[in-house]
Amino acid sequence: MSDLFARIPVDALRVFEAAARLLSFTRAAEALGMTQAAVSWRIRDLEQRLGRPLFVRGARQVALTPEGERLGSAATEAMVLLRRAVAEVTEVDQGVLAITTLQTMATQWLATRLGAFQLANPDLAVRIETGAAMAGLGADGLDVALRFGSGAWPGLESRYLMPGVFTPLCTPAMRERMDLRTPADLKRAPLIGDPGEWRAWFAAAGVAPADAAAPPRLTGDNQAMEVAAALGDQGVALGSPILYGGEIARGLLARPFEQTVLLAEGYWLCYPPGRRHVSKIARFRDWILEVASADHCVLENARIVGREVGEVGAVGR
Repeated sequence: MSDLFARIPVDALRVFEAAARLLSFTRAAEALGMTQAAVSWRIRDLEQRLGRPLFVRGARQVALTPEGERLGSAATEAMVLLRRAVAEVTEVDQGVLAITTLQTMATQWLATRLGAFQLANPDLAVRIETGAAMAGLGADGLDVALRFGSGAWPGLESRYLMPGVFTPLCTPAMRERMDLRTPADLKRAPLIGDPGEWRAWFAAAGVAPADAAAPPRLTGDNQAMEVAAALGDQGVALGSPILYGGEIARGLLARPFEQTVLLAEGYWLCYPPGRRHVSKIARFRDWILEVASADHCVLENARIVGREVGEVGAVGR
């Protein structure tokens, strides 16, 4: 009796697993660094070798057949085991933890706390890169990501870290100079930040749309830039009282009003599921979730949005 499995190219199973997991030939091609045509050819060749269809092809999307679901589940489990084994056998940078994150998170929260992690893990060096890309995790020497969003990213496991929240921040001198006593007083202050976020904050503060302020005079492409301008006494910016808690406590920034806007999205720790047990990733995950859980401001705002630090995010498709 011939061994059918021996006649199936292993690479075809790798391509099929990605397409089955992502339910998209296009996204599978992006994840694997292939063309969509190459992915389609590999899968069609696999179907011909098996003698049955694995996908139902629609005009805009694909779905798994019952046979495809069965094979896809087994292929994903096998790939997870293989990725974990390869990581453990070939990992040459076990002594370096590479983190990719957003600039504001890196400078305002992570960097000020990493010293404690390194004291507890003297065998690990830490490298931080800032940017929004997620595709390189586990492939380009990057181990974990701290990202803002819904918690669902294709091919990644995510753990909830903290909520997204913003409130007006300015220097104490700006607060006194503009005589900020009520939220409506901000109409005459120089505002910094996204107009839509300011409209949301004014609405939360009970300032009628007709009384809204003039458009912000300065808008940056990240929160760190905008709050830096506020620290320079250039105006009032919207920033996170969690990320800028240190500046508020030291009197560098003032929080003229308690009203905040809590976003449905938040900050998440992400990593490939097949690498969740790699020692350096597991140690960092346990440490950062413990640190976030000890932050009263994080816990209070997470409770308001119905989240818990450490909860597992939805699997991205």
